[in-house]
Order: sequence, then structure tokens, then C-alpha cells
Amino acid sequence: MNKKDLELELWRLVDIMEKLRSPEGCPWDKEQTLDSLKPYIVEETYEVIEALQKKDMVLLKEELGDVLLQIVFQAQVAREEGNFTLIDIFKGINDKLIRRHPHVFSNLEAATPEEVSLLWNQVKKSEKGNLIEESLLDNLSTSQPSLNQAVEVQEKAAEVGFDWDNIRDVLEKVREEIDEVEEAIASDNKEEAALEIGDLLFSVVNLARFIDTNPEIALFTTILKFKDRFKHIEKSVKMNGNKLEDMSLEELDNYWEEAKKIME
Repeated sequence: MNKKDLELELWRLVDIMEKLRSPEGCPWDKEQTLDSLKPYIVEETYEVIEALQKKDMVLLKEELGDVLLQIVFQAQVAREEGNFTLIDIFKGINDKLIRRHPHVFSNLEAATPEEVSLLWNQVKKSEKGNLIEESLLDNLSTSQPSLNQAVEVQEKAAEVGFDWDNIRDVLEKVREEIDEVEEAIASDNKEEAALEIGDLLFSVVNLARFIDTNPEIALFTTILKFKDRFKHIEKSVKMNGNKLEDMSLEELDNYWEEAKKIME
């Protein structure tokens, strides 16, 4: 990687953003705030994941650029408000990486991923100093998707031994929660059913965690797969001169099975 080219393009992006936010800039860009930009960085992050799932490197390069744009955009707004600059962001993350990798940048040792994780958590605790937490769960983010929050809650509880012993117990818990959902539905209690579905989802997250799978990404992957297969149904129905709403469920299922075979 050519460092001069990297610096040139990075500062070119910063200059472009400054221009867009200037009095002579873009009306839309000028009116944005840190709050108004929140949805965009979430959207761009998921588009990066979609590119990764598709293994589309051209798309991935573009989407990573869009994420970088959001970082530079928010840094520009923060600088205008006198909060921090892009340089502060770089310095902060550089210092944190060095501080949290003493096995690389100092004389401490960590030979396995597990030892690295233990060391990382020790450094994080030392960074908090004398800050007293009433709960291990106090500092977990509540702004993430619920599936990710569930993973963090479960992982934090597992750190102190509050966890299942093996995956068979987790599977049994999933089955138990399905039974409880069925019972709530049978009793026609929608509120109870909603609570039980929440319990079921939480137990499924546990299952995903036990096989080292991120449930958010797993669900997102399934959504992409469903969309691709449904598009095949739409295309096939249209090619045969029909409309979706005029097709029977059995006919649509046949197209669905056809899509599954084609896209395996």
C-alpha cells in the first residue's frame, strides 16, 4: 500500500466533505446533524454485510467506502460543533489498539485466542479505573439489534459461569420454549404468546452462540436467500404470463422448490 496515495485520497475525502458542508455546498449535506445521520451508518453497515454474504468484492469495496464516508461525515459535523476531529478519532483508536494488545506492543505474552481475550478484558477493566458497576450488564449497548444484544448479555453472563454445560441442553431448552409457545397459542393468549416467542428467540440465540454463529448475520443471510428465491418465483410467474395473486399456494411452492434447486 502506498502511504502517500492513502494520505492523498483520505484528505481529498475530508476536503470534499468540508466543501459539501460549506455555505457554497450541498443543501442536503449542510442540514444534516449527528442525530439525522444515525440511520445511514446502520444502513451502510448492513450493506457491507450483504456484500460479504454475496462474496462480491467490487460491491464490498463500494460499501466500505460508503461506511468510511459516514465516519468522515460525522467527524466533520462534530468538528464544526467543537467536539472532536477526524484526527482525534484516529489517535483514539490507534492508542486503544496498542493499549489492548500488550502481547504485541509490549513484553506480555498471549499465545492463544483465549489468552488474548482474557488479556483484552483485563485491559478493559483497568481502563475503567474505579468506576463501580452495579451489574455486569450495565455497560452493554442497548442501541444494537436485539439479537446482538442477546448475544452480549449471554456472553457476559457466561463469563462468570452462568451458562449451559453443553449444546444438548440448549437444544432441549429450545424445544421446551416451542412447547410453551404452542400452549400460549392454544389458550388464545396473545400477550403470553408474545412473551414466550421472546423466550424462544433468546434460546435460539443461545443455540447460535454455542456453534459460534452470529444470529444477526444468520438471519440476515436467510433474508437474502428468501429474497433471491422469491424473485425467482416472481420472474417465473411473469414469464408464464400469470400474476402472483392468481396463483395457488401449491403452484407457488413448486416454483419455490425449483428456486431452491437452482440456487443450491
